[in-house]
Amino acid sequence: MSYFDTLFFGIYPYIALLVCIVASIIRYDKDQYSWKTGSSQLLRDTKMRRNSNMFHVGIIFILLGHLVGLLTPASIYHHVISSSAKQVVAMSMGGIFGVICLIGMTGLLKRRLTDPRIRATSTRSDIAILIMLYVQLILGLISIFFSMGHMDGSVMVLLGTWAQSIVTFQFEQAVNAISGVDLIFKLHIFLGLTIVLMFPFSRLVHIASVPMKYMGRNYQIVRQKLH
Repeated sequence: MSYFDTLFFGIYPYIALLVCIVASIIRYDKDQYSWKTGSSQLLRDTKMRRNSNMFHVGIIFILLGHLVGLLTPASIYHHVISSSAKQVVAMSMGGIFGVICLIGMTGLLKRRLTDPRIRATSTRSDIAILIMLYVQLILGLISIFFSMGHMDGSVMVLLGTWAQSIVTFQFEQAVNAISGVDLIFKLHIFLGLTIVLMFPFSRLVHIASVPMKYMGRNYQIVRQKLH
């Protein structure tokens, strides 16, 4: 086990998750008024909806794919699909939704950096987190080409072993698994963990506030005022 693999992929994941959980709880308890997406749609709606929809659709499917792909043990999915076939599916779906997300995010990032009204209302964390997500998405798309060199599914197994070992606190097994993958995958994971670390200090916190209670609330009665 190398020192860097141990530090960045054995210890850092727990630091990132701990900071994310604790800081999120503190922010929600102390500063709920800042717990929002800070939408800028009212300031400038030009092409906002299309880009926003593409970004959100893409990133939702990417996140779901990562969660299912990394955290499902091989002993379970091998009843349905082989590791090599699973990798092909992951590369295909990741590529499709990655490109969709990239197109939407490019429009949103350009708008935030070049539109004077939007830039004036943007905080440093707004811009920083968008840039980090943009770089992370590009790294993910680049990693698809590196995956083509391991069509036996071995990389998928190693990455899955790392993720599952982290959540089950098997420290040594996690570090041993990650040491066998290419640098591009390590950069992708490290930046992903850094985004998790930054989560409670950014507008991303709105992800944790899915308004499920609205699905079961009573109907609102709206009456027109007669003149």
